[in-house]
Amino acid sequence: MAYGLNDRPTVWVVDDDKSIRWVLDKALQKSRLPYRMFADGQEVLDALNHWTRTPENMRQAGDYPALLLSDIRMPGVSGISLLRDFKQFAPDVPVVMMTAHADLENAVSTFQEGAAEYIAKPFDTEELMALLKRFLQPVTQTTTESTSEQTQFGLLGQSPAILQILRTIGRLSATQVNVLLTGETGTGKELVARAIHATSRGHDAPFVAISTAAIPAHMLESELFGHEKGAFVGASQMRAGRFEEAAGGTLFLDEIGDMPLDLQARLLRVLSEGVYYRVGGNALIKTNVRIIAATHQNLAARVEQGLFRSDLYHRLNVIGIHLPPLRERAEDIPLLMQHFLQQAAHDLGLSAAKILSESAMNICQKATWLGNVRQLDNVCRWLTVMTPTQIINENDLPNELSALPALPQDSEAASQPSVYWQEALRLAVTQALTDKQPAVMLKMQEQFEQVVIGEALKFTHNHRQKAAELLGIGRNTITRKVRD
Repeated sequence: MAYGLNDRPTVWVVDDDKSIRWVLDKALQKSRLPYRMFADGQEVLDALNHWTRTPENMRQAGDYPALLLSDIRMPGVSGISLLRDFKQFAPDVPVVMMTAHADLENAVSTFQEGAAEYIAKPFDTEELMALLKRFLQPVTQTTTESTSEQTQFGLLGQSPAILQILRTIGRLSATQVNVLLTGETGTGKELVARAIHATSRGHDAPFVAISTAAIPAHMLESELFGHEKGAFVGASQMRAGRFEEAAGGTLFLDEIGDMPLDLQARLLRVLSEGVYYRVGGNALIKTNVRIIAATHQNLAARVEQGLFRSDLYHRLNVIGIHLPPLRERAEDIPLLMQHFLQQAAHDLGLSAAKILSESAMNICQKATWLGNVRQLDNVCRWLTVMTPTQIINENDLPNELSALPALPQDSEAASQPSVYWQEALRLAVTQALTDKQPAVMLKMQEQFEQVVIGEALKFTHNHRQKAAELLGIGRNTITRKVRD
């Protein structure tokens, strides 16, 4: 073990990697943070045992930590085991866990065992030092109950956005608050919802999912709340709704932005009062489910447009989690593709998974991935079936992942729209139809107008008359579209 800054340590650092300890040694010295270095978890426990055996009047500065910074994967005493034992000695001391292998199980375990933060390697040393300084302020950490076996649910990645989502899921494991998930189609909102449920105290109770966009409006109320016999034509017997099915567990409301306004009012009452009636019923039913809602739409904008209730929005958005599109976390694509290729090989009974060449991976990391993680999974299955060799080269990739075509050079061809946006639109339409999204034409038209008019206004510095002239439409049309 080693000391720094005049043997007045306050930060205890443990990592079996000598190079990491060297980096942290330099960073802690530069930040003027007193510290003490350990090569393994057992050294930390031995030091704490020594402190307990030392008479109070003989204890030295640094014999007791103000903060522990620990790696997770270490030989002998693992980081999670050290965290658990350390909290028995020092329940009020904050612990920051480091890992080069970020996953949901580690994230949940660290927070449930009482960690204050969870960071990934490689890290920015200045940001880490700033984090440690914040935690060195007087704080009280509380531990939470341990959990049963966890799974990752496909939540793989090392990008900052994914790490933040893992942290949030870990912190949510001790609560039953409502959660709102936002993000494009295919980003994995249901995966996150299932992970939140599986790591919660009610994980043994049901997880029930329903897409509010896939069920006709006149049937949605009965689906959610159930109905009594004879409540309407065709109701030949009593039927329990999804709220009853999810009793004690989680109800996942996908595409909540498409819920009709009148049903929003009834859902709001359930969330406010915790009771409801079946359709056609008189008996009051209590509910104790956690609501996780999801949408690919901008709910705040829909509130402003009068299409979504403001009070319901705030009831649902107690904790908000945004899932970024795959194109914004390209650094996660190699890990995801390796996972999905292995999964596809296993499902198809193959002895080994296909491997992407460096050139093929470069193309995949630069692709737009309009269908996000769902599209990437499908492509990996397609490649597993269609690639004749063990190595996947760039020529083996499907057309939508090929390099973008060069813009035409001759004047006649140059006057035509770029092939790129048409290809992107084709893929978006295909994905929407595959997902059975309602009113695809109307939604696509609305999105097209938002992009074109928005870019024109940006180009003209919000001068509507000039934007209208450039687009070849009337100024009143732009004004009306902006208002809508």
